[in-house]
Amino acid sequence: CGQSQTAIYQMAMDDDYVLGTHDGEIARLGLQHQVWRPHMLHAWMSAGMTQGSRVIDFGAGPGFASFDAADIVGPQGEVVAIERSQHFLNFAGRELERRGAKWLRLVEGDLMRDDFELAGFDIAWCRWVASFVTSPAILVETVFRSLRVGGRAVFHEYQSYATWRMIPTSHRIDNFVRQVMASWRDSGGEPDIVPTLIPIMNEAGFKIIELLPLIFAVRPADFMWHWAAAFIESNSQRLVDLGKASHQWAHEVQGEFIALSANPDAILVTPMVMDIIAQRLR
Repeated sequence: CGQSQTAIYQMAMDDDYVLGTHDGEIARLGLQHQVWRPHMLHAWMSAGMTQGSRVIDFGAGPGFASFDAADIVGPQGEVVAIERSQHFLNFAGRELERRGAKWLRLVEGDLMRDDFELAGFDIAWCRWVASFVTSPAILVETVFRSLRVGGRAVFHEYQSYATWRMIPTSHRIDNFVRQVMASWRDSGGEPDIVPTLIPIMNEAGFKIIELLPLIFAVRPADFMWHWAAAFIESNSQRLVDLGKASHQWAHEVQGEFIALSANPDAILVTPMVMDIIAQRLR
């Protein structure tokens, strides 16, 4: 399930996602996808995605991962991208029209509410979705039903979001991380979802065949640093918009990270993501 980033996010209020669906968020998700794309492609290859594969992307967001999958499977294959945000779908639809990949289909739907009559797929992709939905069990059951027996699900989800730390220590960034986690929980999600997710998958009839922790220590010159920079800029303001923080707080958090970015010896330890590949057994 892509976002992605990426990503589908559980509602915080009205019909919006907790991280938003505005154009600035689409741009941030595009950067996030570029940063994480090598790890996504590695997981897909490990799961057996190839030319002619049938792939379903749960929580496709603006479709960045969906288009990568379409490039891999080619006209002999099929990609279905499920997303509930109309703004994200409009963006993906314009890109689809430009690319002309007729084997990619966009489906509007809510993973927590809608019944998707999709089955027989070889690969299901799900990135940063289980952390934000109100019922991971419903999500897992939907993914399970979409696959053929022997088909494989690929999840990228957070194991430990609080591993996000700065060196030298930054109490403001530590507080930002705590506020982000609290906002997800307030919306019904769980940032550290993997310890809950894996037992649900086992019970549903999946066999876990790969677990790979993804955690990195990066410096300001590294590409991945920009992923954190974009997230802090957009989501410190997002917390203000949600009424969970003050403008002064957001300004101080952003200023702190700008100062850290000017220090070539600063280190950012990223939130731990678990790469999960699981096979449908029955």
